[in-house]
This record gives sequence, C-alpha cells and structure tokens, in this order.
Amino acid sequence: MSDLAGAPSLASSALKQEELFPIREVSRLTGVNPVTLRAWERRYGLIQPTRTESGHRLYSQADIESVRSILAWIERGVAVSKVGKILAKSGAMKAAAAPVYQEVTSGEWADWQTQLRRAVANFDESRLDRLYGQVFSSYPLPVVFQDVLMPLWQELLIRQDDYGQTSEWLFLDSFLRSRVLQRLQNLRAQVEERVLIAALPGHCRELELLVAGLLLGGPEVAVSVLGLGQPLEELALVCDKMQPQALVLFSNQPPSSDLPRLLSRLVLAVNCPLVLAGDGSDLAEDSLHGSPIACLGNEGRLMQRRLQQFLAGHLDT
Repeated sequence: MSDLAGAPSLASSALKQEELFPIREVSRLTGVNPVTLRAWERRYGLIQPTRTESGHRLYSQADIESVRSILAWIERGVAVSKVGKILAKSGAMKAAAAPVYQEVTSGEWADWQTQLRRAVANFDESRLDRLYGQVFSSYPLPVVFQDVLMPLWQELLIRQDDYGQTSEWLFLDSFLRSRVLQRLQNLRAQVEERVLIAALPGHCRELELLVAGLLLGGPEVAVSVLGLGQPLEELALVCDKMQPQALVLFSNQPPSSDLPRLLSRLVLAVNCPLVLAGDGSDLAEDSLHGSPIACLGNEGRLMQRRLQQFLAGHLDT
C-alpha cells in the first residue's frame, strides 16, 4: 500500500508543482528501504521530508540527493551517526562557493540525469556523447561534474548488486574516464606550470581522482594525475624528477588515526609543498591545523581557488 494512500488532493498537487516524491518512489530510486529512510529522519535528522495534511512523507529532489550522499559516506566507512555533521559542512561550502547558480534548481540537474540515465541504460554512446556536450554548453565545469555527472555515477556504483547495474556503471565510468583524460591532456598542452595529484592508496576510484585533477586545473596551472596505486614512498622520487609546484594528495575516505604522522613524514621527503584534497581533507582538517599541509576540501568551485591561494602564499594551513 502506497505511503500516499488516502492522501487528499494536496499531495498530488504538491507532487506535480514542487516535484515531490512519496517514500516508496524514493526507496526505488535510491535502494534504501522505507524503514531505514524513516530511521534516518527520526533518529539522526539527516533528511526532513515535507508532510501532507494526513501526515504522509513527500521528498524533494534535494532530499533524494541527500540520501545518496548518506549512502556514499556509509560506503566509505563513516558511521551514520556522524554523517549529519559532514553533510552540513559540505552544504555550507557549496552555498558559499556558487551563489551565482543558486537559481539553478536541483530539478534541472535531475532532468539531465534522467536523460543521461536513459542513454546509459540503452548503452547508447552516441546519445550519451551528445548529452555530455549539451550539459557542458549549459553549465560551468564544476557544476557539470559535481552536480550532474558524478551523482549519477555514484548512484549506479551504489546499486551494482542489482541486475544490469554493474554493466551500466562500467559503461558510464569508461565513457567519463576517456572524456576527462582528454580534457586533462588538452589543458596540459596549454600550460607549463604543473601540479601533481596522487591518491592515498585505496582512498578513491580512478574517475574520482581524474575529476579532482580536472577541477583543480586552470588557465595558470596544469594538473598531472599520477596513476592509481602510486606508492607513497616513491613520491619524493617522482617530485624530484618532475619538479611540480605542489603535490596534492587526494582522499575520499575517512582519515586513519596515523594520517597526520604519515603526511608529516612525507612533507619532509618531497621537495615541494604538500596539499590534501577530497572529502577526506574536510575530515582531516582539524588534525592538520597548524601544520605546513593545506586542506583544499572537496568542493570543486573552491578547490581551484584555494590551490591558487596556497601557491601564492595566501592560504593559512
């Protein structure tokens, strides 16, 4: 029986005008059962759906994105009781980073994701390529990846246990990796100054690392992405040969207790400034405060700006 059963016309009106969804539809879209969704609301306050006059829950597109973010953090090993603080900080950073795009509703991005999802489900690379180009003609690069493409990629990744989802995720992942690599190569051909980015072992997937490199790069600095699996103990050798302006370590996982000690050793070994970026850098920021290691965060619209400030000596660590 639907969570909207017996609800008055107010519910259907809200669904149509405000793009709200009943709990069972949210469960279908995210793979999270209704019992868990209610627990995340009541026990942890992670999502706050609106209610019809008869008390039935209605979820916005922003609520659905929050559910997917919660799932992503749980996948990375963060306890559900700690996710709320992370989401609040991330939300505040996004609001500060892109006031110009506040008028762009998440519903617009969801419309693009629906079209992209359909192309992926049909394994239609030509259609996917056209949509990819159209999205880029509509929004700046950080919005394209952080608000449109990567949430869809993450959604398919989380749902890999469903029949066909692994194939769809691999199809999208391969497509995006090839396009991001092409963009990185084009930028490197135009700019001489270089920053290196490498992943902490086991802390992200290849596409996440490549996208981070793309978001960090700009007209003044090109980013070279070191291969996934790059040994940390050999980074001093790589930096000595390549002479980068800075070395960025990327992590999308909760930091281990010995991370500050590991980074303190590394900063003494390499011949360039050391920076931490990604979701993990937000969680490690307090433990690294006062050290020479800068934290850039995970918000694409701020990471590039902070890197430039750090290289110019204007970012506190």
